Amino acid sequence: MIERYTTSNMKFLWSDQNRFQKWLDIEILACEAMAHLGMIPQTAVKRIRQKAEFDVKRIARIEEKTKHDVIAFLTNVAEKVGPDSKYIHFGMTSSDILDTSLSLLMREAGEVILDDLEKSKRLIKKRAYQYEYTPIIGRTHGVHAEPITLGFKFALWYTEIQRDIHRLEKAIEIISVGKISGAVGSFSNLSPKVEEYVCKKLRLKPAPISSQIIQRDRHAEFMTALAIIAGTIEKFATEIRSLQRTEILELEEGFSKGQKGSSAMPHKRNPITCERLCGLARLVRTNSLAALENIALWHERDISHSSVERVIIPDSTIIVDYMLIQFNRILENLIVYPENMMKNLNKTGGMIFSGRLLLELSQKTASKEEAYRIVQDNAMRAWTENKNFKELISNDRRIRKYLNAKDIEECFSLDYYLRNLNYVFKRVFE
Repeated sequence: MIERYTTSNMKFLWSDQNRFQKWLDIEILACEAMAHLGMIPQTAVKRIRQKAEFDVKRIARIEEKTKHDVIAFLTNVAEKVGPDSKYIHFGMTSSDILDTSLSLLMREAGEVILDDLEKSKRLIKKRAYQYEYTPIIGRTHGVHAEPITLGFKFALWYTEIQRDIHRLEKAIEIISVGKISGAVGSFSNLSPKVEEYVCKKLRLKPAPISSQIIQRDRHAEFMTALAIIAGTIEKFATEIRSLQRTEILELEEGFSKGQKGSSAMPHKRNPITCERLCGLARLVRTNSLAALENIALWHERDISHSSVERVIIPDSTIIVDYMLIQFNRILENLIVYPENMMKNLNKTGGMIFSGRLLLELSQKTASKEEAYRIVQDNAMRAWTENKNFKELISNDRRIRKYLNAKDIEECFSLDYYLRNLNYVFKRVFE
């Protein structure tokens, strides 16, 4: 299911073909650098560039015997290149190409996700302005609080997507480093200039210092950024799911022609995509924890992180890409029910305006505590006796002592609660 809807870019990015091509690019660039430094013949580099290629299936067959993927790769390339292959991987260790190529792949995957996020941001902004003045009840603890608008809700989402973008941009910068520094990072058999040359060609920064590997706090930061993005999508999806409940029905996922909600109940229109996104967020969070566990390795390196990364990094980038694609489709096809929003807003008979009433009454009574008690007395009667709150307020002599009919009516004005929306929108979007 996930693979079917994932972008072709992300799918190809983590393929063996692309991964080995990155390895080959790095090896050839390293040969070029060594030739510039006089370490190997220039003519050899020219022949290497002409002949160097690989076969994914052949590498797999060699690896069955060697039990080492980089050696299998180099063996296959050597079969193509011939005698000049002795210059390939000269003075290097496997992690020089593994970690540098992983940085390239993570950067490219991050850029795909950034494009997804930018689309989310555009769609959310469009929805925010579309529903800037569409009233909806604000809820705290799942209980009616005070009126807001649906556009206000989307504006809040917009700022969170912005933060996701900034976090991922920073994480991409952190991971965009390479290392061609040998077995323990000390350049024992290589000049640092080789690393500088290769990294410059690949638009990476040389890691200021490395052991046998690039340090895994960098990868953990990237994976944590993905986990937060997944959490953001889960938050939005949870809100849509909640507002799709039958007794609320203010928002609803698009329901396509011919779609079925239940094998037993033909009436069902379930928020299945939102539920799926919430489930997938759990996987990405779990993977980020595994990335944090990878930071602590033995001495200059052990291999315990490698098997983990082969799963969690491709999986998380693919999943987050998929989640954003699906979320953007939800935004594009979202069904909105303004009439239900107004119906729900009026459901408590005006109790949602108690805060305004409290403020007005507080200015005229002896104390705020007295005002609170009077307003709450009426609110509790409305709750327990199923009375109309506004009618109770209008008939309460304690309140009429301080507020006339016009004052009370103004306390139940929806416009009062929405009067600063334009200011908020300017602050968010401008």
